[in-house]
Amino acid sequence: MARQKNRSYRDAGILVLRLGFGIMFMFHGFPKIMGGTYEWEKAGTEMQALGISFLPAFWGFMSAFAEFVGGTLLILGLFTRVFAVLMFINMIVAAVSHLTKDPALLASAYPIEDGIVFLSLIIMGPGRYSLDAMITG
Repeated sequence: MARQKNRSYRDAGILVLRLGFGIMFMFHGFPKIMGGTYEWEKAGTEMQALGISFLPAFWGFMSAFAEFVGGTLLILGLFTRVFAVLMFINMIVAAVSHLTKDPALLASAYPIEDGIVFLSLIIMGPGRYSLDAMITG
């Protein structure tokens, strides 16, 4: 009985985490996804921190897609692990980009913290209160 209650708390905690981060990333990614090629190219230049300077609009679109669509799907708990991987990679790029501009850890704290959350979601999964759980049983 106690184990079942702990699982309910765990699943409720994962739901709160998914909802909170999903909403924030959906709103964070919306202006990028709607900004078109100009915004995508601007965001895509961050890949230069990893030595990738080709196709900045593509990389910027992928970042906006991961944030907006990933945030939306996190809220729903659909394809949670897949999009948590995309968002984790996005946060690695953001952290490296910030660190190359300013080696102080404070400048890259947010993407590092967000990356830890997405890594945790990759490990834990979406929890019981998700479309993923409903589909897979």
